[in-house]
Formats: sequence, C-alpha cells, structure tokens
Amino acid sequence: MDLPIGTSLDGILSQLTSTGPQVHSDSPRKILFWGEGVGGISSYVAGWIASKGIDVILLDGANRFDPYMVSSIARKALIPPERLLKKIRIARAFTCYQMATLMGEKLTCLLRQEEAPAQPQKPWVILLGPVTTFLDEDVPEREVRPLFERSLRKVEEMAMKGIPFLLFQPPIFNPPSSSLAKRRKGGFMDSKRVYLTRRLFQFPDLVWKISLDDQGPKVVLEKGLELNIIENCKLQNEKWKFKTLPSCQ
Repeated sequence: MDLPIGTSLDGILSQLTSTGPQVHSDSPRKILFWGEGVGGISSYVAGWIASKGIDVILLDGANRFDPYMVSSIARKALIPPERLLKKIRIARAFTCYQMATLMGEKLTCLLRQEEAPAQPQKPWVILLGPVTTFLDEDVPEREVRPLFERSLRKVEEMAMKGIPFLLFQPPIFNPPSSSLAKRRKGGFMDSKRVYLTRRLFQFPDLVWKISLDDQGPKVVLEKGLELNIIENCKLQNEKWKFKTLPSCQ
C-alpha cells in the first residue's frame, strides 16, 4: 500500500481501511501515532472506524478514552451515538500486568467474539497507551522487559493473521524534577524508558508523530514500511493539518 504524503487524518484512515474484506500482505498492520493529544485523537479514530461499519476493540492503558468524542462523530454522521458506541469494545488496564493480560489472553477472546462470517472486515484494535503502564516506577525493569516482549509477540502473532493495530502513545519523556533526575544514573532518560521507547518505535510498520499548535493537530511521518531504522528518517518539512478533527487536548 502506498500512503500519500500530505493528507488529512481522514485520508490516512481511508487508505488504511480501504483494503476490502481481507488485509493485503503489503498493508501496514501496526501503525503508531505518538505525541500530544492522543487520547482525544484515538477516541476520534475509534468513532471514525466504527462509523464505517467496522468493529473496534480498544485497550486503554492510559485512561484517556473519551466517549463524548464518539458521540460527537455519531451526531455529525447522523448515526445514533449508542449504535457507534456498541461497535467499540473497551477494556482498561491500570497496571502493566493487566495490560499484558489484555494484549494477550483477553484480546484473543475479544477477537474471537467479534469475528463472524457475516462481517466484511476484521475488527480493528486500538492500543491506547501501550507503554504507559509499563513505566510504573514500582515495577523493576527486570520484570518489565520480558512482560512487554511477551505482549508484543502476542500482538505480532495477531497482526500476522490480518488483524490491524493502531497504537496511540502519549509522550513518554516528561522532564522530571531536579531531585528525581539526580536519583537516576542516566539523568532524564533512565534505562527502562529508553528500552520501552526503542521497542515502541521498532515494532510498528508506520510511525506518525502528532503535535499541537495554535492551528490544531498536525502529523509528521517518521517511519515508513521501507525503513528498517528510526534514526535520521524524520521528514522535517512534511506537515499537514487534520482537516476534520476537532481540537483534542
């Protein structure tokens, strides 16, 4: 699939969901959106996909899903809000252990329930804050690494079977207080955050960075299907405005 450079979010979603009943082998199945306002944006995307008649499973590890955004989309599309909301299955996680369970065992069960012969397309899965719960400072890195790797393997297995995944991650690195920074050998970038950031960007087929300014949300393509590394591949001058997305904070 060739995704055109310079398009709106609706245009990106249209390209991703226009593959027909089956996902083509060259279609991106794991797409990461990261940056500011991803909670509202992921809610918008869930409602947009549901409005096209596609079932959505949303695993929320950041506690940022906004059902009012879905209701707003439904009203604009002249669809009863409850009809759209019924097409979105939501499960929340508050610890990394819960998130790992959702990404593995629970997601498999939810997909089995949602998949039906009469459905024209496979359900789409949205992972909201896939890394957030793993950042818990009370959980040591020696536990986080194998837990997160097992979770990624489960997602990879499902993606290989044709399940599309959209990952929405809020910014991982927030400047800590000076006292906290002094307690970290690595300064602002402790090893667990570095590991999770590296794996998060290695995992998907496509990576889009989201930023907010006075004119609204914008996206920058940072990683494409043809790229094997994420360093030095940022498209510095390619930005485009979401044409239909409401302001999301």
